[in-house]
Amino acid sequence: MGMIVQKFGGSSVKNADLIHRAARRAIRAKIDGHQVVVVVSAMGDYTDQLVDLANQITDRPNRREMDQLLSTGEQISIALMAMAIHHAGHDAISLTGGQIGLKTYGAFGRARIREITQKTRMLQLLSEGNIVIVAGFQGVDESANVTTLGRGGSDTTAVALAAALGADTCEIYTDVDGIYTADPRIVPEARKLPFIYYDEMLELASLGAQVMHSRSIELGKNYGVTIHVRSSYTDAKGTDIVKEASDLQQVIVRGAALKKDLGRVEITGVPNRPGLASDIFKRVAEQGVIVDDIIQVIHEGGKTADISFTIDSADKRDADAVCSTFAKDTPGVAIKIREGIAKISVVGVGMRTHTGVASRMFEALHKANINIENISTSEIVISVLVKADDAPAALRAVHATFELAVETPEQIAPMS
Repeated sequence: MGMIVQKFGGSSVKNADLIHRAARRAIRAKIDGHQVVVVVSAMGDYTDQLVDLANQITDRPNRREMDQLLSTGEQISIALMAMAIHHAGHDAISLTGGQIGLKTYGAFGRARIREITQKTRMLQLLSEGNIVIVAGFQGVDESANVTTLGRGGSDTTAVALAAALGADTCEIYTDVDGIYTADPRIVPEARKLPFIYYDEMLELASLGAQVMHSRSIELGKNYGVTIHVRSSYTDAKGTDIVKEASDLQQVIVRGAALKKDLGRVEITGVPNRPGLASDIFKRVAEQGVIVDDIIQVIHEGGKTADISFTIDSADKRDADAVCSTFAKDTPGVAIKIREGIAKISVVGVGMRTHTGVASRMFEALHKANINIENISTSEIVISVLVKADDAPAALRAVHATFELAVETPEQIAPMS
C-alpha cells in the first residue's frame, strides 16, 4: 500500500503511555501494509528544560553548543519509541539526523536542509520489515557539526523525508485535531478546517500559527507532499494541506493568526545616502537575526531617515548589539528597541480577486478600540502590529468580522 511518514510532536510522546500509543499507530499502519517511517520530537517540554539548564550555566549560550545540547532530546525519544515497538513484537530501528545523512546549511538553531544522503539505507531497512524511527529537528552541517532546524523543525524533517523517499502521505500527529481558523484557546468559536491550501498554511505558519513549521509547508508545496494534520489522541479526520485549485470562487479569508513576543528595533537619524540600509541589514543578517516588517521614513529635507524593523524578542540581545555597533560607527544615529508588540494577520487566497478586505479589518479593530501601529500587506495577507496586551481582543475582532466561525460550501472540500 505504499509508504507513510508519521510525525509525533512532543505532546504526543511526553510520557511512556503516549509513546506506546504512538507506537501502536505506527504498528497499525505497518499491519495495514504500509512501509512506515516515524519522526519524533523531544518528549513534552524537555527542550524547554534543556534551554533553562543552559541559561543557568550562562546568560549567553554558544549557539553551536546549544544545538549539540538540544539535539539530545530527540535521541531519547527515538530510542524509547523503538523500544516500545520492539516490546509490541515488531521490528524497528532508531536513527539520528546524522545517521540518515540529513545535511544542513545556515546558522545554528535555524539550519536549513540541504539534502538527505542515506535514502538507500532507509529503504533497505524498510524492505527488511523495520519501522524506521528518525530524530526530528536535527542534522549535520558540512563540518559534521550537529545542527537544529528551529522550533517545530521535526515537521520539516518529516516532510523532507516524505519527499526524499517518495512517501504517499505525511501525517502530522499533534495535540490538536487539525488546523483552525484561529487559535481556539484565544477564539473559542474558531472552526476546524477540513482543508487549507499550501500558500495559506505557509503564511499562517510564518505569522504565528503554531500547528506546523513554516519550512515544512514550503517543502510540501515544492515537492507535492500530501500532508494531513490530525490528533494523536483520536482517529478523527484532521485537516488536509493541498494544492490550490484553479476555481476562482475562493474563500476570501481562510484564517487569522497571532504572532506574539515581537520587538521593534528603531534606528533614528540615519544619514539618507546609498549603502547605509544595506550596511544595517548585512550586519543584522550576519548575527542570524530574522527580520520581519521594515519601515523607512525620510525626514523633511531628505538628509536623514528613520528605519525600523520587527524581530522575535528572543533575538533582542543580538539585534541590540549589532545595531549599537552601527550607531557607534555612524555619528548622529540612535537606537531603541521596543518590546510588547504583536502581529495580527488574516490570510486567504481569495484576497487576490476581492477588494475591501483591509477596510473591514481596520474597521473591526477601530470598533474594538485597538490602535494599529503598522500595516503590511502581500497578495494573500494583511497584517497589523498592535500592542501585545491588545492582541487577543484584536484576533477575536478580526475573526468575527470575517465570520470565520461560519462554514460555507466553498470551505467544505477543495475546489477542482
